[in-house]
Amino acid sequence: MFDLPVVEKVERKAAMNFRNTLLDMGFEMAQFSVYMRFCTSQAQIDTYCRHVEEALPDGGKVNILIFTDKQYERIISYHGKTKKHSKKSPDQFDLF
Repeated sequence: MFDLPVVEKVERKAAMNFRNTLLDMGFEMAQFSVYMRFCTSQAQIDTYCRHVEEALPDGGKVNILIFTDKQYERIISYHGKTKKHSKKSPDQFDLF
């Protein structure tokens, strides 16, 4: 999850580029400033953390949360007043 400055036109462009970079790396948007990606190993997490750090615009703030498969499956989500079924972690061989 991240918070980026978007007051100036150049900051808005940098924020858009950062979001597009996350999508290009296989992240999906959970909320406007919250993106997520399934990783299969600590080495893969470290690699993505490094890529996110390299893409982060000046003045941006990023927090990376790491969940186990079980913790991810126990997330409770609502859309309006409707409770959404929990997502199952992707299988290792799923292709996006």
